[in-house]
Amino acid sequence: MSREAPQGLRPVLYRSYPIGTLALMDDGTGLSRVFLCQSGSDRPAPQGETELTRWAAAELDEYFSGRRTTFTVPLSPRGTPFQLAVWAALRAIPFGQTRTYGEIAAGVGRPKAARAVGMANHHNPLLIFTPCHRVVGRGGSLTGFACGLAVKRALLALEGAELSHAKPRISPPPTPASAVLPGPNSHTGGDPYA
Repeated sequence: MSREAPQGLRPVLYRSYPIGTLALMDDGTGLSRVFLCQSGSDRPAPQGETELTRWAAAELDEYFSGRRTTFTVPLSPRGTPFQLAVWAALRAIPFGQTRTYGEIAAGVGRPKAARAVGMANHHNPLLIFTPCHRVVGRGGSLTGFACGLAVKRALLALEGAELSHAKPRISPPPTPASAVLPGPNSHTGGDPYA
């Protein structure tokens, strides 16, 4: 039995890469969505390609073969003004480099919004093209990534980013309740997003 795609949904180009199968979609003016498909899951839209998704796939082929460090395909992300500002800041991070959530927050004029930057990263619709994998926790720790830390580490390694200091964050063992002083400032672990 064939399943019909929702009306108005553009075709999706599915392409296998070293990190898994990526789905590429456009809205007619720019690349609008790139995501990692879960293995064994249904594909959400009819398979097909457009000029923009072919262009994006060709650039990804070059990226994964080590021949591309920047992208030129037009992008068309949709988000809040804050998300759009964060995503623009992510695209300004040079290939092979990282920035912390706090540095991105400061760069968009909201120095205390490191956690909000983390949420904007989580909702990034353009995996790799808007390089949220280049954002690390304070001290270079690898924290949160919608596709998993193994994929984040693989992308950073592909780009030659220094990973020796970027270890996955390991939460400290829980503190017994009797040892924690009540109050709004009783958290002692520090904010990994800062």
